[in-house]
Amino acid sequence: MYAVVATGGKQYKVEEGDFVFVEKIEGEVDDVVTLDKVLLASVNDEVKVGAPYVEGAKVEAKIVKQGKGEKVRIIKHKAKKGYRKRQGHRQPFTQLSIEKISI
Repeated sequence: MYAVVATGGKQYKVEEGDFVFVEKIEGEVDDVVTLDKVLLASVNDEVKVGAPYVEGAKVEAKIVKQGKGEKVRIIKHKAKKGYRKRQGHRQPFTQLSIEKISI
């Protein structure tokens, strides 16, 4: 059994027991989160495709970790002008453990 869910502007294929890193979701560690934007669900070799979402389908996940990704350095430079700018960014993420897929 698997499902394709949309969260944070991205789509993820998930199965029960998977660990997934998604864009930051509000909540504390060990909170249960319900993802109700299910685009596709497969149960017993039967595939249900939503238009745009599968009605009544939801994925329950538990928050395992809240954190930030590795630092990405952004450098801007203009030749012969003496202009240099350096900036860094760390994208926040949430690690989810997929507990249950229900349709």
